[in-house]
Amino acid sequence: MDLQLNGKKALVTGASQGLGLATARGLAQEGCTVAINSRNHQKLETAVKNLEIESGSKVIALPADLVDSQVAKTIVDQSAAILGGLDLLVTNAGGPPAGKFETFDDETWQQAVELSFLNHVRLIRAALPYLRQSTAPSVLTITSITVKEPLPNLILSNSVRMATAGLTKSLAQELGPEGIRFNSILPGWTATERVKHLMEQRALMNATSSEDEFKKQTAAIPLGRMGDPQEFARVAVFLLSPAASYVNGVMLQVDGGLYSGTL
Repeated sequence: MDLQLNGKKALVTGASQGLGLATARGLAQEGCTVAINSRNHQKLETAVKNLEIESGSKVIALPADLVDSQVAKTIVDQSAAILGGLDLLVTNAGGPPAGKFETFDDETWQQAVELSFLNHVRLIRAALPYLRQSTAPSVLTITSITVKEPLPNLILSNSVRMATAGLTKSLAQELGPEGIRFNSILPGWTATERVKHLMEQRALMNATSSEDEFKKQTAAIPLGRMGDPQEFARVAVFLLSPAASYVNGVMLQVDGGLYSGTL
């Protein structure tokens, strides 16, 4: 299938590793020129070099910490200026810390809101003028399976990420008439650096090993394993592409069947 992505211009945040990096790789391999952002300058530069070698596409690095409320517009403007426009936006950020309700004070809750909700708001708002000039504009927000099924010891993620799902669905309805599509992927347990960290925290809390915690978690997944970031990326690239031109407002879990609901 031709995804019709060759020559499209994309910005992917949180893309020095994990799901963001995998998505940027998938887009670059389909012929997109891609700008990637992360606060880790060294990892970002390494990612750019590897992506260009693997794909043959142009990839640019935009290091910055999106926790700064002014950075989102700067990153979007720089991307559009360097790439010559913007067709695709992937809003992604690392998740808030694990822990139970009484662990966190107001400041930690506010930081979670900044990281896992307002980042999406600011990036989309900054990108809209450029997306309106595109012939195939598409936005993908990356949230979590916790939007549909809260997970133990993840009270911040369980709560705050639901706001991003509401934002995505609302924008799909509000801006759909302009031809701008908004979708979200709700990843389940995927073998990323963040999941490794969560398993290590569980091991400390339960006096077990991270290997034991991985085994317990994968036993709950119908496919019997965690996902690979590239499996996530293939779904992400399709949803972003013109090949999915009639897919709008979807909250799609990529979780190996972990979510047990029907809706």
